[in-house]
Amino acid sequence: MAIIEVQNVSKSFGPKVALENVSLEIPEGQIFGLLGPNGAGKSTLIRIINRITIASEGRVLFQGRPITEEDVARIGYLPEERGLYRKMKVGDQAMYLAQLKGMSSREAAVELKKWFVRFGIQDWWNKKVEELSKGMAQKVQFITTVVHKPSLMILDEPFSGFDPVNADLIRKEILRLKEEGATIILSTHDMESVEELCDSIALINKAHLVVTGGTDEIRHMHGEDNVEIEYTSVTLERKTMVVPRSEANEKLRSMIDEGVRINALKEVVPRMRDIFVKLVTEEGK
Repeated sequence: MAIIEVQNVSKSFGPKVALENVSLEIPEGQIFGLLGPNGAGKSTLIRIINRITIASEGRVLFQGRPITEEDVARIGYLPEERGLYRKMKVGDQAMYLAQLKGMSSREAAVELKKWFVRFGIQDWWNKKVEELSKGMAQKVQFITTVVHKPSLMILDEPFSGFDPVNADLIRKEILRLKEEGATIILSTHDMESVEELCDSIALINKAHLVVTGGTDEIRHMHGEDNVEIEYTSVTLERKTMVVPRSEANEKLRSMIDEGVRINALKEVVPRMRDIFVKLVTEEGK
């Protein structure tokens, strides 16, 4: 079942077309990657889903019906443009944002302090936001996005500003949230994270939907039908060779006849980064 359905959505700002006739479905319980180069229309689509911007044409459905303000109030949204009130204490800021999402003061305090401990920032509760490093501020904003346990979370470039250790921490939390039943829309340029995290993706370029579907399905679709042979030569050197699938059986028989030991055989599947570059480049032409 789709938690979000985008149906023939277009959006123009004067003469500029930001989205043109985009339709896609975001399956419930998945991590869905929303990909595209800068200026492609991703952020506009996110704002339309959140009802920050109204589509010029088309509509967005939430669990099969037109999305409402009440639905949006339950979504966890981490925008790319971060911002906290710098003069407030960190704990007061987090409490305020959690209560805006409908949590009681007691519930917010309990859940936030669990998250602060999990992220190792419990000692910063009573310090001012302006004292936080960029990474710590990012952690606070991630926490306030997910603390009310929304069924749908929209994370726009959630790894931006993090060092590798903290980026890995966020990846693990995203996977844990999915395991607990959340649906997550992940907008990112980090193709390694897309391969690691995303079940499905949509690629938008120049206001158009280029491709959408399961991550594995898309990777196989754009492969060149080659296989990689890992082998040990007669001189005991470990080597690899890539051949077209149609030639693999004949090549394997020939190698075995020559005394070569075959160690492994696997399909060559392109990386998401390569598919992204190929499709965006082809669209540009």
